[in-house]
Amino acid sequence: MAYLDKHIETMSREDLEKTQYRLLKTQVTRLYSSSPFYRARMREANISPEDIRCIQDITKLPFIHKQDLRDNYPEGMLSVPRRDLVRFHASSGTTGKPTIVCYTKNDIDTWTTSLARGLISAGLGPDDVIQVSNTYGLFSGGLGFHYAGERIGAAVVPASTGNTERQIELIQDLEVTAMAATPSYMLHLGEVAEKMGVSIKNDTKLKIGLLGGEPWSVKMRDRICEWLGVKGINCYGSSEMYGPMFTECSEQDGIHIWGDIAYAEILDQKTGEQVAPGERGELVLTMLQKEALPMIRYRVGDITEMDTEPCACGRTHPRLKRIFGRVDDMLIVRGINVFPSQVEHTLMSIPEVGDHFEIIVDRKGALDTMLIRVELKKEAFTDNIVQLMELREKIAYRLRGALNIGAAVELVEPDTLQRFEGKARRVIDRRDI
Repeated sequence: MAYLDKHIETMSREDLEKTQYRLLKTQVTRLYSSSPFYRARMREANISPEDIRCIQDITKLPFIHKQDLRDNYPEGMLSVPRRDLVRFHASSGTTGKPTIVCYTKNDIDTWTTSLARGLISAGLGPDDVIQVSNTYGLFSGGLGFHYAGERIGAAVVPASTGNTERQIELIQDLEVTAMAATPSYMLHLGEVAEKMGVSIKNDTKLKIGLLGGEPWSVKMRDRICEWLGVKGINCYGSSEMYGPMFTECSEQDGIHIWGDIAYAEILDQKTGEQVAPGERGELVLTMLQKEALPMIRYRVGDITEMDTEPCACGRTHPRLKRIFGRVDDMLIVRGINVFPSQVEHTLMSIPEVGDHFEIIVDRKGALDTMLIRVELKKEAFTDNIVQLMELREKIAYRLRGALNIGAAVELVEPDTLQRFEGKARRVIDRRDI
């Protein structure tokens, strides 16, 4: 088993907690003295650095929300002199005002180290060629994988997004072994390859997909593996943290959160209290080493579970189970909580269903309605109306059982629904229009 930092990645829980406490104490002390924003927040909560006497005291610190970044746009939360900055990234602003994140040289190095540990744990190294098909630019994904790939000695193909036919040619010609992309783009790549007469599974050396940026189910991972011959490694991060920075290892039993870089909590959404390992709740992260724009108890908004037991790979840091959805992606339809990932998981278990779907939520009078448009596989789409009606009823029945709410189902032909080169947008909520 290869490691980037074996002594850190395999340290005991006791040593890890000591390390986390030391880093947290240093971070809180620094922010109290150098950050007007954090000093004001701590004073409002009647907290000072002296109140942090063990890592468990982190719960005394106030939460940070994404709205804080928006309210302090562009640099109101900056925690170092501006001359120490070496880079800016920004969110897309698709769900509100864009947020600006900034980095010191040490921040870039910590980010690269974190993701490089993940790539090695997934089985990658100097013999690999990694094609980065995430966006390069203000979005942090492309450069994150690029720097990490170079750190582990791999050759990097900075393909960015788009021009899918050219991407497939590069995969063949450069003997690419791993690809960083969104899961939905990986499926789109497979579709385009088939139209070109190329089998990703049989005609390329692509074996590992570094996939993230959107929720995806175990069923989709299985589909990618069976159809494309690609092992989908779940990758996790956000620009507010650093960018993509945590991954599954080759065991694929949870996303390793490097405890010397981030402290993870899982909270009950209603009470804000920590839940026990294995219980589902909202992820809260504290960046222990970030200098320019550290997030302290940042409410990420993702719903997940945490496993604190050592992994079979030998690494001892906590692991997140799969991301089940987001607080802000959760749909409330007639009083029932619905996550798009639930819909995806159910649809992927039905053999006739393709890889793409769309959820349309509307309101007729005082009643919410939900329509799920489902793209069928080529071999499943037929002119036989009776067969299609039976299939539609089967899908509707499965969805009702999984969601505890009825939804109308519309079956559409292959290649009907829109494809996305970045994050897939599967939900259209018309209730506020």
